[in-house]
Amino acid sequence: MLFHTLYWIALVLAVAPLAYYLLSLYCVIEYFNELRKLPPLKATFTPPISVLKPVRGVDQEAYENFASYCRLDYPEYEIVFAVADVDDPAVPIIERLQTEFPACSIRLIKGVARIGTNSKVNSLCRLAHEAKYDLLVMSDSDVRVESDYLKVVAAPFADSQVGAVTAFYRCITRGGVATNLSALGMCMDSVPGALVARRLEKKMQFAFGWTMATSKERLAEVGGWEAMANHHSDDFELGNRISKLGCRVELMREPVEMVFPEERVSQFLRHELRWSIGLKNVRPTAYWGLLLTHGLPLALLAASIAAACGWTGIATAHLLAYLVLRLGLAWATGVWGLGDYGIRKKLWLVPVRDAVSFFVWVAGFFFEKITWRGLVYRVKNGQLFPVPASSARLISPAHEVSATVASPENIS
Repeated sequence: MLFHTLYWIALVLAVAPLAYYLLSLYCVIEYFNELRKLPPLKATFTPPISVLKPVRGVDQEAYENFASYCRLDYPEYEIVFAVADVDDPAVPIIERLQTEFPACSIRLIKGVARIGTNSKVNSLCRLAHEAKYDLLVMSDSDVRVESDYLKVVAAPFADSQVGAVTAFYRCITRGGVATNLSALGMCMDSVPGALVARRLEKKMQFAFGWTMATSKERLAEVGGWEAMANHHSDDFELGNRISKLGCRVELMREPVEMVFPEERVSQFLRHELRWSIGLKNVRPTAYWGLLLTHGLPLALLAASIAAACGWTGIATAHLLAYLVLRLGLAWATGVWGLGDYGIRKKLWLVPVRDAVSFFVWVAGFFFEKITWRGLVYRVKNGQLFPVPASSARLISPAHEVSATVASPENIS
């Protein structure tokens, strides 16, 4: 009798993620079908653009990432880089770009002042003030783009109700289990989650750091980057604040490409946990609700209880339903939707990624401190608070989360 009661409780819980996967699949198919019905892009709206690149350190294939912005097919634009340290190892690479692409307007700002605790936002504050043009396009330095990138970014701004533009990405990886697990996050979590939120909330209320575009006017209306200088998740803050103005946050019709560094499993777990801590702080209610999106542990729980009751067929059905829906969602999003054909070789890792994501989600409830570039911060209400050195030495390693990842410029 007890097993029967436990089974029905587990069944209710296990059905919730399956329903979420079905809803996600619907939203993914709906969105990408809409994109396929759009007429070819006519680049009739091409205002001058300032591309802002906050940089710290050298990541994998950094030169090619930066150079892709120098080959853009766009009438008028500039690229402005900013580094906090005048001796940053990225400086020679940027100077090489200035030499090899003399026709491209490339500027480099060294020695960015410290305004808040978020190093990336410190650079963005300076970059926004130095930008020559009104339309600002900001992206992380591990992003690579196609020649029509700015035409695709600029097009939605022809509508005055559009306040910001952001994008999804395709993955460029060089192998390795940890790197492939990280790459799966876009098609398993980020895209489906964003499209479900977009459908349920009737609009996008956040942006992604791999591309954030807005105007100086809209940026000023939300207080400029200075108002976000202490926030952990600057991309979420920008999109959320612009959405609250009553403006739309639009998705680009084409994804960008992100070059994933080779990393160890420990590095992968650290940055996953850092992102979880950030999400817990900016959307605490939604973070609790993620329980009902973790299909693997709930399917295993329901299947185990069903097997204990002698219901082998039902136990098998639980696991098959999870696998079919989860693998189908990953394929539909990554391969069919984003055109990321490398995802096909990574699909066998989907259950592994789900297992890791569940344990990271649980761990996120117990951590609020991260180590960032050798300094310890407490993340609270979405903001970063430095922990004094004397207090930091007293923090047990079990209560710290290192934010140092293989991609050193990933400083947001």
